[in-house]
Amino acid sequence: MGAVGLSRTDDTTPSTQASAITWNDEARAKILDDADGVLREAVLSTARSHQDAGAVADSDEVYAELNSKLKDRFIDYEPGPDVRKYADAIVAGEFSSR
Repeated sequence: MGAVGLSRTDDTTPSTQASAITWNDEARAKILDDADGVLREAVLSTARSHQDAGAVADSDEVYAELNSKLKDRFIDYEPGPDVRKYADAIVAGEFSSR
């Protein structure tokens, strides 16, 4: 498949510039797809657990729960506005677990 590779300045010699060391486009796309899947899994499982419990949750509690599910899945994880957006959406009942 060759999804993981180093960026090269030409077909034979790796660049000596540290900034030129990057994932190739195919690998970069896979990394982002995998990260999206982890986020999707965390959001849907959290939505499902709150829907099944039948209790109205506080957005801050859902935000904390999402962060706890995500923090160990990423290197240098920092919560951001996307996590807050999904916490608010879960509280608003915008995700169906079925």
